[in-house]
Amino acid sequence: MNHAAIRDKVAIVGMGCCKFGENWDQAPADMIVDAAYEAYADAGIDEPQRQIEAVFCGAQYPSRGTAEVADALKLYDRPVSMVVNYCATGTDAFRYGVFAVACGMYDTVLVVGFDKPKDRGVSGPSVAVTGVRGLPATPAGWFSHVAARYFETFGAGREDLARIAVKNHHNGTLAPKSMLKREITVEEALGARMISWPFGLYDCAAQSDGAAAAILTRRELAKGHRDDFVLVRAVAIALAPDPKEDPDFDFLRWKPTEYAARQAYAQAGIADPRKEIDVAQVHDCFTLTELLAYEDLGFCEKGAAKEHIRSGTFALDGELPVNTDGGLKTFGHPTGATGVRMIYENYKQLQGKAERRQVKDATVALSHNIGGAPQACGVCIVALP
Repeated sequence: MNHAAIRDKVAIVGMGCCKFGENWDQAPADMIVDAAYEAYADAGIDEPQRQIEAVFCGAQYPSRGTAEVADALKLYDRPVSMVVNYCATGTDAFRYGVFAVACGMYDTVLVVGFDKPKDRGVSGPSVAVTGVRGLPATPAGWFSHVAARYFETFGAGREDLARIAVKNHHNGTLAPKSMLKREITVEEALGARMISWPFGLYDCAAQSDGAAAAILTRRELAKGHRDDFVLVRAVAIALAPDPKEDPDFDFLRWKPTEYAARQAYAQAGIADPRKEIDVAQVHDCFTLTELLAYEDLGFCEKGAAKEHIRSGTFALDGELPVNTDGGLKTFGHPTGATGVRMIYENYKQLQGKAERRQVKDATVALSHNIGGAPQACGVCIVALP
């Protein structure tokens, strides 16, 4: 495998994101238009029908497949492809766009991630479809088993998860397009309605409606769009056995994250992620999922996350800020859009345009996007030239 094949060859020259939330007044097409046209304006694209050569979109719950995007944006007479890969869909769609440009097939492409689960009444699929590990479970029920095992093994507790929720609620109040804008305290998090022990209400991310978009082009063409473009240093997708059917699953780590991170770090030439990454967005469908990401991505040793949570390592003003826009927890989680939204936040951070949540002197950023039980993971690393 040529790990350096795409490194710094593709530039992000524009991004857009609609307001996430319960968007009852918008159809999927409206959100797609909002995100894409913000990206067009950001990239200086004034004739998308001429300048956009291909479209790569991702949605977990599309109603009409690729036609939903082509019709919304009037982008016909060119390829429009759709990816579905659990909650890692957005990152995978972005990956296909990057590869299409890096291989020289296209000069400029559009990536769109979107979903509108609120219209469907989707609260989260059952994650267990066989009897291998007992009865079917909700996502909260399944992930809570992992939390219980982690607590027993490493001595962490509900207070550590509560601190993650408090951090992400604070960061979400600083993001104009986030779904939830409410500060909470550790006491409120611990006292909230129990969902599935040890998860209370504030340990669980809310699904939302939303769309996010990116304009990708070859590095040598980027200056024609903007001076402060951002380069794609790595993007990786990895699958692992379904943990419910994996006899080696130890309930202490997510194998897909470890696999995808290993690939991405090799692509980017990163040896010490804790020191070489300045800001990160990780998949926090539950607070426990964020805690595991710290360890599985190599930001700290296995079992050591609790000490870093307590010392503020991953806070907005910490050594390695994580989920600077509030994450899935407060920005929202429209399945197909989430991976692209994470890259949108990192793009703004590297450009110095993240306003009150800006991380000082950020030059390298990572996004981490898992899907399934989890069985899939995408990791994307972007950087300044």
